Amino acid sequence: MTDYGILGNLLVIFSVSIAVVFLFHQFRLPSIAGFLVAGALIGPHGFNLISDIGTVQVLAEIGVVLLLFTIGIEFSLVQLASLRRLLLVAAPIQVGGVLLVAWAVALLVGINWQEGIFWGFLLSLSSTAIVLKTLASRGDSDSIHGRATIGILIFQDLAVVPMMLLTPILASHAEGAGFSILLTLGKSALVVGVVVAAAWYAVPKLLEHIVRSRSRELFLLTIIVLCLGIAWLTSLGGLSLALGAFIAGLVISESEYSHQAMAEVLPFRDSFNSLFFVSIGILMDWRVLLAHPVMVAGLLVGIVAVKFASGTLAALAVESPPRSAIMVGVAVAQVGEFSFLLAQQGQENGLLRGDPYQVFLAVSILSMIMTPFLMQWSPAMARRVEAVQRLRHWLPSRTEAHAIHSEGKHIRIKDHVIIVGYGLNGRNLARVLSETEIPHVALDLDGDTVRRESQHGVPVYYGDGTNANVLHHMKVEDAKVLVVAISDPFVTRRAVQVAKGLNPKIHIVVRTRYLRELEELHQLGADDVVPEEFETSIEIFALVLRTYNMPQDFVTRKAEQIRREGYALLRRSELPELAHHLRGGTLTDAEVETCRIEDDSPSAGKSFGELAIRPMTGASVIAWTRSGITESNPSLKIKLLAGDIVVLLGSREQIRRAMSLLVESKTE
Repeated sequence: MTDYGILGNLLVIFSVSIAVVFLFHQFRLPSIAGFLVAGALIGPHGFNLISDIGTVQVLAEIGVVLLLFTIGIEFSLVQLASLRRLLLVAAPIQVGGVLLVAWAVALLVGINWQEGIFWGFLLSLSSTAIVLKTLASRGDSDSIHGRATIGILIFQDLAVVPMMLLTPILASHAEGAGFSILLTLGKSALVVGVVVAAAWYAVPKLLEHIVRSRSRELFLLTIIVLCLGIAWLTSLGGLSLALGAFIAGLVISESEYSHQAMAEVLPFRDSFNSLFFVSIGILMDWRVLLAHPVMVAGLLVGIVAVKFASGTLAALAVESPPRSAIMVGVAVAQVGEFSFLLAQQGQENGLLRGDPYQVFLAVSILSMIMTPFLMQWSPAMARRVEAVQRLRHWLPSRTEAHAIHSEGKHIRIKDHVIIVGYGLNGRNLARVLSETEIPHVALDLDGDTVRRESQHGVPVYYGDGTNANVLHHMKVEDAKVLVVAISDPFVTRRAVQVAKGLNPKIHIVVRTRYLRELEELHQLGADDVVPEEFETSIEIFALVLRTYNMPQDFVTRKAEQIRREGYALLRRSELPELAHHLRGGTLTDAEVETCRIEDDSPSAGKSFGELAIRPMTGASVIAWTRSGITESNPSLKIKLLAGDIVVLLGSREQIRRAMSLLVESKTE
């Protein structure tokens, strides 16, 4: 008779997980903690509802493999290269710091140095799966602390390889250990190098042929085989399966099929990934807590504190702001899943025996259960710590570094725009502001970007936009507009709050990813919030309409209509005073629009009298700006030049005709 034991186990796992995670969701608790608790309930030390734990753990490892595979697809080699400072400076400090402390404590309590180093290996690793899942669920993967945390986790996963190779050597006292280490590492590097080189050459060509078949099923199977296959091959060289899967993801990320591969794998990843968290909970033996409560609690506090301190110092070493550094420290303050693999190897080699192994498991799993809660509370914790004035004095260079000219001169500027974040959005805004001669300064925490742009004369400075001292140096009290153009939601909220406190009259424009963040940003003081989700929807339907050859003016009108109706519901800020009075008075159909004259505009070199804008279009010229000077009701004798801005008043159709007259060249 066919044995359906595994099916029964999966049914129990998912049923209990649904109930527990739903309960956690009702209390707004992290779902990962729910999966861990569900595992503890159904495990052999709970209600003992699982008969075959080994099979569950195999399926759980597939979940970790798929998680690292999708991370590799999202990451790409370009992003990996951008983390070189984290990989070469911050991560070694974090891992080395924990290893050094563990080794020193081991010697103090009478453990030999070999076992001390092994304990350092176990405790220096953090949970890639839990931390990345929590970052992704909070939308923090692309934030400052998110990128720093991911860089440290990648280094830790790479460090697992030499740690696993060194473990048997630490357990043996034979001569020639050093040569054995080098020989083993050399073999591993050779195997991994051959596999990766072959994959980089063969995978793009293979995917190209698979795509030509136009079979979705074939494409999905190929992606799964590539993921598991490359992971297995690299594991032959000593790498973990998960790290091999990350390399497989990097290989596919360089192809044009990476997005589809990601979409196909996601459902499998999420399902198997939940099994991983449940399998970790299954290992939990509650009897150890009852037998050694003081020891477990003391070790838990000590390990979390040491890992928090090492992670924070590592982030500070690469000039992360204190707030972000604290959040990095919290994120890496648990023991990782790869530590369990090392612990099993240590057991086999006699480095970890009896009760210490069970205590290690209990402390490790408790630290994992705590992690989602700690990361959920870390923004508030970081804000309180940063508010301590002594910390600001202790680390002034981290919060104000390069916020003023290297020569110490203060910035002299007024009625300007402050741009927080010099990424794509900030860079485009700065370029337009330069062309229109609007004074502005920008802040960014990427030192390389600041140095490069400063050499080209761009007024961008290294500084934290959430720090009051930095904003003071940027003359926020005299600024007219603050634009927050970064993807970190916590930093965005903090920057709005601080800037509004320093200058209640400043107009704040904020970029955000999702509509759900609008209300809170408005409450904190943002005047205008631009949700990427909403703007993307407008661009999508505009592209669709153009594909069907709809007239450009029709597409523009529809886009403006949706935008106006949408922002009327989304925005708290009022329209400009003039437009408000126009809409509130008798001219209900009147609108105000600006038009910039370019070098190739047909109106360049002509006077307002020659253009006859009102007789020709019905729109009125109510103002004219040149070189930052605005004149209302300009004279008909004024000739327009490139760079001039004309302010028009009229109905939508009248303004459209006036814009056409001013800037659209006639085609023969």
